[in-house]
Amino acid sequence: MAKYLLLKHYRGAPAPANNVPMHRWTPEEVTAHIRYMQDFAARLEGTGEFVDAQALAPEGTFVRYDGEGRPPVTDGPFAETKDLIAGWMMIDVDSHERAVELAGELSAAPGADGKPIHEWIELRPFMAAPPTITE
Repeated sequence: MAKYLLLKHYRGAPAPANNVPMHRWTPEEVTAHIRYMQDFAARLEGTGEFVDAQALAPEGTFVRYDGEGRPPVTDGPFAETKDLIAGWMMIDVDSHERAVELAGELSAAPGADGKPIHEWIELRPFMAAPPTITE
C-alpha cells in the first residue's frame, strides 16, 4: 500500500470546467458538493483506502523563525496555502494507477448547477523513506 495526498485547490492550477467560485453557489449546491465528498470518503472507508480528509478554513498565517523567541508573523508577499489549498484527502492504495483513478473521481464533485467541477486535484505521494545522499 502507498499513501497519497489529494489536494483540492482554490486556484493555482488551470481553471476547472465549471469555474464558479463556491461563494457564489446556492446552499443546495454547497450541500450537494459536501455530500459527494462524504459519500466518496465513506466508499473508500469500505474498501480500506481512506485515511483522513479535512476542509481547511480560509484563515492562515505565515510564520518564520527569526531568532530565539521572535517568530515574526507575516501575511505575504508569497502565495499562501489559505489562498491555494481548500482541503485534502489522504488515501492508502495499492498502486499509483488507483490513486490517479480516485483523484479523477474526486475531480467530478458537483459545483454550480449540480454539474461536475472537473477541478484539478494535486496527487502527491508520501515519501516511503527519507532520501539518501551518496558521495
